[in-house]
Amino acid sequence: MGSDNTTASSKEETRRKHEFLIKVGLNLHRFGTPSHRLERVMTEVAALLEVEGTFLYTPTALVMAMGSKSDEVTYLRRVDSGAVDVDKLIRFDETLEHLEASEITLEEASQAFDAIADAPPVYPSWVTMLACCVSCAAVAALFGGGLYEVMLSAAIGLLVSFVEIAHRRWNLERGILEPLAGLVASLAALATANFIVPIDDRLATLAGLIILIPGLGITIGLTELAVGHLSAGVARLAGACVSLLTLTIGVAIGWRVAAAAWRDIPDTPTWPIDAGWQWLAMVVAPMTFAVVFRARWAQWPVIVGVTVCGFLASRFAGSQFGSEVGAFFGALAVGITSNIYARVRNRPALVPLTPGLIVLVPGSVGFRSLTAFVDHETIVGIDSAFTMLIVAAALVGGILAANALVPPKRVL
Repeated sequence: MGSDNTTASSKEETRRKHEFLIKVGLNLHRFGTPSHRLERVMTEVAALLEVEGTFLYTPTALVMAMGSKSDEVTYLRRVDSGAVDVDKLIRFDETLEHLEASEITLEEASQAFDAIADAPPVYPSWVTMLACCVSCAAVAALFGGGLYEVMLSAAIGLLVSFVEIAHRRWNLERGILEPLAGLVASLAALATANFIVPIDDRLATLAGLIILIPGLGITIGLTELAVGHLSAGVARLAGACVSLLTLTIGVAIGWRVAAAAWRDIPDTPTWPIDAGWQWLAMVVAPMTFAVVFRARWAQWPVIVGVTVCGFLASRFAGSQFGSEVGAFFGALAVGITSNIYARVRNRPALVPLTPGLIVLVPGSVGFRSLTAFVDHETIVGIDSAFTMLIVAAALVGGILAANALVPPKRVL
């Protein structure tokens, strides 16, 4: 009888550990953790709980095999990859740290995860919309746009935010967001260029869509491929490329619809802004990205510092040796400073790393490549596509080199 009770208690303990590991994997996935980091965290937590486990993650599936050969159990969960949530990643990491130090029990950690997952966003919707608006204006300034382009990019960013909220609230098909946003952005830019003031409508369209352009997804996908996570890397890279393609299709439809009102793109932006405004945009942009990635005020200084370091390194090296070398040194600077932050503060390197890479990722080059194909400029399109891949590969090389030079203290 006592042996039966002991066996039942052991099975119950094993079940609770398995459920906890499943919750860890699902939450890490929801908070936007790449596969190579997620699987390493899962392995460390399993070792902490004294559970044998093998984990496989892709952007749409999480497979977990736990237990020894005789009593191994395999779990499969259908998941949807979430955007990076800096605040929840930090709180999640703190909970795991307390569990590792035996300051809380497994049940308390599980309850804490539920509370973190169910917590409302750090910022209300209107603040996030304003951040998207300002970030689009800052990117337009960094792209060399004039005052009108900057103002129009901000307005398009606001429109795109409304489209995204309506898409989420009305529960529309997932794949309709990108083409619909591209259509709205291109029509708004062309209407302004033809009926209000002559502007570089393509620059304004690109800057207004910058939040939806999946340059970060392309870079993360290539990183996963580089470190051997082939299934996750291929899936993420394919998803990012399809998102970019459908976004461009929406823009192209807008161009065709407005073909009767088409105006030649001016050679230079109207009413150019002073170069000093670009330096201001370089500081403002990471603040807005911090809001988009839901980082609290306390993380803003490090996010701004890391982003500015990466941007300056990229600009300096790029001006001397070309865009590919600039991308490498920009990513190297972002990676090293993020890992230093992780070692000094004992917090996830992803906190400043992800916003810091946004300024460097080659999504805008990919967008220009596809729009060149739409305009039947095949050679330009192919050249831009190869440039995008080379820049993305250089970013991956910079990140991996940074991890080798200054290894982060924690896996996240």
